[in-house]
Amino acid sequence: MSYYFSATLHTGFDEAVEQVKEALKSEGFGVLTQIDIQQTLKAKIGADMKKYLILGACNPQFAHKAIEAEPKVGVFLPCNVLVQENDEGTVEVSAVDPIASMQAINNPQLGHLAAEVQQKIKRVIALLS
Repeated sequence: MSYYFSATLHTGFDEAVEQVKEALKSEGFGVLTQIDIQQTLKAKIGADMKKYLILGACNPQFAHKAIEAEPKVGVFLPCNVLVQENDEGTVEVSAVDPIASMQAINNPQLGHLAAEVQQKIKRVIALLS
């Protein structure tokens, strides 16, 4: 089982990030965190790499239901969406598969929620394709 869904965009990196945020918004997600791995690794260890941004996406209604069903589920939240510059000049967007990440928790309620969130994530990726 794959642990992510992805799409390749033929656009600039910053434009891709904006497209991802809009696609997430259309499915009820907001971006809680934005981690610039390229900048962080450059500052911390002097490493050079292509643009690599992790967006922490959250759908508040589903997050609330998940936390009520399993209080420690927060270790898996928010849903990570990776925006990554490729060698070919394209940008790849990858999003975690919530079903794959929730398999580590033995709670049937989470399985149902994860399936619903998975459909939303798939629609986000489809919008970008």
